Amino acid sequence: MDEILQVRHLKKIFSRRDGDDITAVDDVSFSLQKGEKLAIIGESGSGKTTVARLVARLLEPTAGEILLDGEDITSARGTALKKAYTRMQMVFQNPVDSFDPRCTLGDGISESLRNHGKSREQAAEMTKNLLALCGLGAEFAQRYPHEVSGGQCQRAAIARALAIEPELVILDEATSALDVTVQADILALLNRLQEDRGIAYLFICHDIALVQDFCDRIIVMHEGRIVETGTPDEVIDSPREEYTRNLIDSVLC
Repeated sequence: MDEILQVRHLKKIFSRRDGDDITAVDDVSFSLQKGEKLAIIGESGSGKTTVARLVARLLEPTAGEILLDGEDITSARGTALKKAYTRMQMVFQNPVDSFDPRCTLGDGISESLRNHGKSREQAAEMTKNLLALCGLGAEFAQRYPHEVSGGQCQRAAIARALAIEPELVILDEATSALDVTVQADILALLNRLQEDRGIAYLFICHDIALVQDFCDRIIVMHEGRIVETGTPDEVIDSPREEYTRNLIDSVLC
């Protein structure tokens, strides 16, 4: 498989006024193949979400490189960053916050389509199809974020992420705010979309049990560094690091 994402020696230092800087991500390197599902797991503060936001270019890296489909996007801005976002999209933990509360879900989904040259009529029709793809009726296009459940809003957020047919979708704790049944429904939806469209997922999660049956590979982070990587069976059944064993024990015991 070809690589859709390469991360090389990524580092992020947050400066503080008291001079006590925080290294949130420290020399992180990994790659993601096209059509692959890769999880980054770790406890709160491990650096996994910072990695996701660096890859999505929502934060500026202190050092390192980010290559998307072979193109260096480490310092991409303006037109170059807009081009990158045609290949890469992100779904956040709280979908309600990622939609404008003054606009309907349909407006939120169709906005990116209109920004990429679709007419209002074309965008409306494509929005209806995207909602259907994600298990929502056409009527949801007229609803506001606060009028739907968390699971329904997350489905709409996934529909919006798929609007421009990205090759990579970054999911930052995208199921952690949902109950177990809705989590299972969303993961089933993501699996089906991955099979149909060949999308690669970078799945940020704190729960190793959740990614056990969903992802092809797992990266374990601790204090800003990668401490272990492998298939779910390798990481869960034969962890090499004590930190990983403790993380597994905390959710599987």
